[in-house]
Amino acid sequence: MASRALTTFLRSAAVQAQTRSVYTIQNKIGNREVVCHGMNSEPIYIDTTDFPMPAIRYKEVTPDIQALREKEKGDWKKLSVEDKKALYRASFRQTFAEMEAPSGDWKSVIGLSLVGISISMWLFVWTKHYVYPPLPSSLSEENQLAQLERMKLLDMQPITGLPGTKK
Repeated sequence: MASRALTTFLRSAAVQAQTRSVYTIQNKIGNREVVCHGMNSEPIYIDTTDFPMPAIRYKEVTPDIQALREKEKGDWKKLSVEDKKALYRASFRQTFAEMEAPSGDWKSVIGLSLVGISISMWLFVWTKHYVYPPLPSSLSEENQLAQLERMKLLDMQPITGLPGTKK
């Protein structure tokens, strides 16, 4: 008894899930025609050179496109170049040449990188000037030379052969 109730419940849940998924897919794609299984078996439109056949057509079906599709079933020599282009654009958003064309995004990447480098340099200068205390006077070259002379005069830790000194 319990197993029968459980199987009935699971079957109804599966039917509801299938129905729900069909309605959500239909809400997403609207009135566009599904032409193949698509990438990852999902009915989405995406322009890529890796997967050149999208699952659905780019534009929704309108009376103009429907008339062209009927005309397409006949002799293609009777179609004008504009009709062929309109049929192509109804199915695809971009051509391969348009997909592979350079976009110019590198300009914004380089610009933002230079702005970031500039900000970090100004932050370093500000930190060096306002945050750190000034260096002690004993680190100046003049004071270090005077200290070395004093060490030689007082004969502190006599080291012979200091570089740059003559006895």
